[in-house]
Formats: sequence, structure tokens, C-alpha cells
Amino acid sequence: MSSQTKQKSRTTRTWQVWAIYVVLAGNLSEEQVLKQACPSCDATQLCNCSSMGLDFIPPGLTGKITTLNLAYNKIKHIRSQDLQQAVNLRTLLLQSNKISSIDEESFHSLGKLELLNLSNNSLAHLSPAWFGHLFSLQHLHLRGNSYRDLGEIPPFSSLRNLSSLHLGNPWFSTIKQGNFEGIELLDELWVDSGNLSQYEPGSLKLIKKINHMIINLRNTNVFAAIVRDLLHSVTWLEVREIKLEIEEKSLVQNSTLPFRIRKLTFKDAWFTDKYISRILVLLKQITSLQELEAIDCVLEGKGAWNTEEIASSGQSFVETVSIINIIIPHFHLFFDLEGLESQLKNLKRLTIVSSRVFMVPCNIAKHFSSLVYVDFHDNLLVNNRLDETVCEDAWPSLQTLNLSQNSLKSLKQTTNSVSRLPTLINLDISQNKFGEIPDVCDWPKNLRYLNLSSTQIPKLTSCIPPTLEVLDVSANNLKEFGLQLPFLKELYLTKNQLKTLPGAAPIPNLVALSVRRNKLNSFSREEFESFRKMELLDASGNNFICSCEFLSFIHHEARIAQVLVGWPDQYVCDSPLAVRGVQVGDVHLSLMECHRSLVVSLICVLVFLVILILVAVGYKFHAVWYLRMTWAWLQAKRKPKRAPPKDICYDAFVSYSENDSDWVENIMVRELEQACPPFRLCLHKRDFVPGKWIVDNIIDSIEKSHKTLFVLSEHFVQSEWCKYELDFSHFRLFDENNDAAILVLLEPIQSEAIPKRFCKLRKIMNTKTYLEWPPGEEQQNIFWENLKGALKS
Repeated sequence: MSSQTKQKSRTTRTWQVWAIYVVLAGNLSEEQVLKQACPSCDATQLCNCSSMGLDFIPPGLTGKITTLNLAYNKIKHIRSQDLQQAVNLRTLLLQSNKISSIDEESFHSLGKLELLNLSNNSLAHLSPAWFGHLFSLQHLHLRGNSYRDLGEIPPFSSLRNLSSLHLGNPWFSTIKQGNFEGIELLDELWVDSGNLSQYEPGSLKLIKKINHMIINLRNTNVFAAIVRDLLHSVTWLEVREIKLEIEEKSLVQNSTLPFRIRKLTFKDAWFTDKYISRILVLLKQITSLQELEAIDCVLEGKGAWNTEEIASSGQSFVETVSIINIIIPHFHLFFDLEGLESQLKNLKRLTIVSSRVFMVPCNIAKHFSSLVYVDFHDNLLVNNRLDETVCEDAWPSLQTLNLSQNSLKSLKQTTNSVSRLPTLINLDISQNKFGEIPDVCDWPKNLRYLNLSSTQIPKLTSCIPPTLEVLDVSANNLKEFGLQLPFLKELYLTKNQLKTLPGAAPIPNLVALSVRRNKLNSFSREEFESFRKMELLDASGNNFICSCEFLSFIHHEARIAQVLVGWPDQYVCDSPLAVRGVQVGDVHLSLMECHRSLVVSLICVLVFLVILILVAVGYKFHAVWYLRMTWAWLQAKRKPKRAPPKDICYDAFVSYSENDSDWVENIMVRELEQACPPFRLCLHKRDFVPGKWIVDNIIDSIEKSHKTLFVLSEHFVQSEWCKYELDFSHFRLFDENNDAAILVLLEPIQSEAIPKRFCKLRKIMNTKTYLEWPPGEEQQNIFWENLKGALKS
């Protein structure tokens, strides 16, 4: 029994090991497939597999992946096991595939998923089972599929944390009660329902609060019902592609106050004169509505509105009207809206942009009594029409006026017109082709902000009002700025031709300055620190010369990173060439590049000191003497070793000190030259050729003498001339290793007293016998006999 049990145990272990191996091998193969299908998934939390032609979700997805992008592929089906291991997934992007079917359990393991995008696929229905376990889902995109409704069972009932929902498609036709059950709060709801034909009233009432709802709606029959359901929930309603026709039903029928809706936007809508009159009346019933907006809309009409009906329906509560790019095919026939004056009193903000407005009649402008903001940019206003638009007593409360990108030509006339606006604070007249600027202009007394950018003014004059706090004169090719603006806090000089920062003294309160894309090469510490209140400086986009002074300031100024806008990425060196294209903060020039004159001066001083030291050392160690001796020796080496016998003129060349001349000339010369036979001696005083270089005289005398007689004494070794004679001669004599030298020691000399440069002389005195002058007369006779014998040998 025991052996059978052991055998069974071994078999069980074997199967366990085999099973583990199979699992590991399967995991390895899946990881390899994942790497091949989507290389970016390797060792990263972001897995970007978009636009790779995949027709399946690659296997091997693990829990470390938080973002999976499979958009723009060819995936048709999502299986239940495809995403089973991706338990930490936060973002799943599957838009623009060919997905037509999803297993009910495909998303069950994605409890942490926050964004799911299934838009632009081929889903013919939506299953509540897909979303049942997505408890953390905040953003769900389902637009662009082929489902016609949201099904019988509420598909989103478990999505308690949902913030944005995008749904619908060109075939989406039905919204039923209960479709949005479970959803209470949404930041954004987008319903693409251009062909919506059936809407059950109350369907959208289930959502208690929607900050922004976008609905594409062509069928006006359901418009009123949808608005009524949204009165108490939506804050901003945006209706797209609607073609509004006459609507008699009330938009607030059976609805109780208070309403929530604050803003209504029509985008890509189509209106007629009749419906404009009716919608204005109906919208007055929505007492909470404060902002009305029309974007890219078409108005088929001439402004022939039912002004009596509009006026009799009461006062409008709308305070902000924005009309952007409205198309009026017959705008040249458009009426002046006379009769609507009573509806303009409460309006505070008016924007009419890109709509070919060329004037506002004076009698209409005078009734905008509460208007504080007007934006007329990108229209057709000219100076003559502006004069009528801003007539006397018009726009009495206006504080901000935007007339940019119109057809204004005269700055003088423009300032004359706006000077009639006593409360005006902010004025934008940029992108008008003024071309000239007068010396004196009339401005509103309270003007604080002025935008004159891109107006082709060649310079700045005292026309600029001194009351300004913000001035923008960008893109005008200005070469200097010197205006006295004591209250100015912000100055924008972008895209001009300035080479230096403007002076700080005329603008002492400046807080923000932009000189981006000028011709600024650098700025100094003094310029920077002169702006005492500066908090922001944008000098990016200039071609900086990275000089030593500029770099030193940049590297040592502590506030650079806090003050410079775009630092360090937008600040690049243009020169020197070696650092072109390098960020200013990364450049560090060498000491030689930064202090060239100082370095050159130091090098010169060092060279002078080295030369001075060399001279001193040379003097101390007789370097000049050694050089001269070497030169003489080299010359002597070129001459023959021995002069021919016929050229020998003397028995001996006598080398002695001038201090020993009395003994040499009166005793030795007399004794030797008067001997029998007499000796011929060569003395430098008597026998040197006048005018000949002493070195040549010495060498020639030695070569023409049979012997060389050195009279050594303390005076000899201390005498400069003796040193020269001895050393010029000993190069040749001692180099030939002969016995032509005779040493006569006139007085005792210690060998240590002989200079070290006379190394061969010292060697001879230590190795050869020399004659020593004796004090006694008898011994002197022996001395002379020995000397004569040496000369004869």
C-alpha cells in the first residue's frame, strides 16, 4: 500500500508541474503575440494600438495596463475573455472599428473603467449587461452606431457615477420613458437625433441635473416637448441642425417655476422672419433664460418681424445675446429693427461676430441703456457708419467695445467717435488698417485698456492716452517705445522691431511686458532690475546673442524662472555659432571666451615673468656664458684639429689674469723670451689682432701656438676675462685629449674655488701634474728649468 501511495503521489506532482508549464507557456506565447500586435504595450501602462489594422483584441493584456487605445482598427467582435485580465483599466478606446457584437460579460472585469468609447461602430442594439459592472464609469460615448432606440430595459441604470453620455446616430428615432433611468446628474449629454420622430414626454425628466445638453434635432414637432422636459434640469441647452417653423404651443406648458435653464444655443439652425417673432415671444416665458446664442445659422428674411406681438408679450429676461457667423442672404434689404426698442433695455452683453454688420442705427443704439459689453469684430464697419453707430447719447453704459477686424481707416475719426462713450474702459480696434497715427487724439476719460495691434501704425505718439493700464501695440513694426504712461501695468509689444527693452522710467508701474518675436539680442541686469514691479516678462522668440555678460546675468538672477514666460524652452541662442539653437539656460562659455582680454593680459604677464625668471636663472647659472661657449665650440669643431706645422707661430699662448700681469710680463716673459734659445710667447695685450672678435683671437692664437700656458691664481678664477679666455680655449684643447696645456699655479688654489663650469680644468688639476711657483730662489731656478722643458716637449 505504501509503494502504491508513493507512486500515486509522484504521478500527481508530475501532472501539477505539467499543468503549470502549460499555463506559463500559454502566458509567454500570449505576451509574445501582444508584443507583435502592439509593440507599445511592452512594459508600460499605456497601450496604444490604434490604426494598426487589427481585427481582434490582442491577447496577453495584463493588470498593469490602465489605458488601452484600439481605435481605428477592424475589430468586429469583443469576446468575454478578451479583457478579462485587464482589471485595472481606466480608459478603453474602441471608436471607429467595425464592432457589431459584444459578449454580455466582456466588460464585467472592468470595475475601475472610467472612460469607454464605442462610437462610430456597427452596434445595432445596446445591452444593459455590457454596463452592469462598470461602477466607476464616468464617460460613455456611443454615437455613430446603428441602433434605432435604447431598448426596452434601461441600459444605463447601473452607471451611478456617469458624468458625460454621448449617444445617437442618423437612424436613432425613438426615445422612450425609462431610457435614462438610473442617471441623476450629468455634466454633458449629447444626443445625436437628427431623425428623431418619437419622443415620449417625460423621458428626459428622469435626469435631475444636466449642465450642458447638445441635441441634434431636425423635427420641430418634438422640440417643445423636449424643452419642457429640460426646463428644470438643464443649465445650457444647445440645439443643432433644427429648421424652426411656426410653433404655437407654449414651451412652458404645465411647467412650474423655478426653471433651471440659463443658456440656449442654436447651431447650424434655420430661421424665418415669422418664426423669429414667435420664438422671441415663446422664449420670454422661460423666465430663467439669461443668454441666447446663434452660431452658423441662416436667417431667411429681411427683418420683417412682428414687433407689435414681441413688444406686447412683455419684457425679455435675456441679458446676453451672441450671434456668430449668421448668414442673411438678403442682408442688404434688412430692416433697422424699429419697434424693438423696448426689448433692448435689459440687454447687458451683445456679440455680433462675422455677420457682415456695417452699422447700428442711432435711434436703436440709444435704447441699449444697460449694455456694458459689445463685440462687433470681423464685420464691415467703416468710419462713416461708425460715426452713426456711436452717435451722441448712444450706448450710455458701455464699458467694453470690440471693433477689431473691421474696415476702419482713420484712427483720428475712430477716436472722435468713441470719445462719445463716457463710461468706456476697454477698447479693441486691432486689425484695422489705420496706417497713420495723429499727434493728438480724443479718448474717453476712463479708458484703461487699448488694443492697437496689427493696425499698421509706424510709430507711437502722444495720441496714446496717458490713463491706460493695458496697452497692446503688437505687430506694428515699431522700432522704439518711449511713451510716458505712469499708470500702465501691462504692455504688449509682440512682433515688432525693438532691439532693446523699453525704458522703465516712463512706465514705473509695469507688471507684465511682452517683447516676444522682436529683434532683441539680450537684456542686462540693470534693464531687468529697473522694472521694480515686473512679475511677467515674455521675451521668447528672439535671436539672443549669448554673450558672457548676458549669460552671467541669466545664470545668477534668481527670479528668471519665475518672471520669464516660456522659460527655458522658448529662449534659444542665435550666436555664437557654436551654441546656435541651444537653450540659453544650458549654455556655459569658457573663461577664455568670456574674459579674452583678461586672459591675454594674464598670459602676457606670465610669459614676462617666465622670461624674467629664465633671465635670472640664466644669470645665476651663467646660461648666457654656456650658450656663447657652445657657439664658439661649434665653430671650433668645424675647423681642422691641428694647424699645419708651417702655421705654428708661437711656442705658447699665455692665459693669465690682469692682476697677475706684473709677474707674467716682467718675470715670466723676460725669463722665457731671453732664454737661449728664446721662446716665442703669445700675449693677448701684445699679439691679438686689433678689431678681431676676441673669441676668434683666442682660438686662432691657440691654434698657432705649440702649447697653451695657463697662469692660475685666485685672480684668474675670479676674473671674467680669464674665464672667457680659458673656456673659449679649453673646448678645443680638452676636446682633442692632448697634452698641449701647461698649468702654472702661481699661488695655492682650492679645487672647490674653481667654478663648476670649468669641469675639465678641475678634472685636469685632479689627474695631471702642474707647476707651482715656489717662493725660494733656488727652487725658482728648478721651476724655470721644468717650465722650459715642458714647453720644448
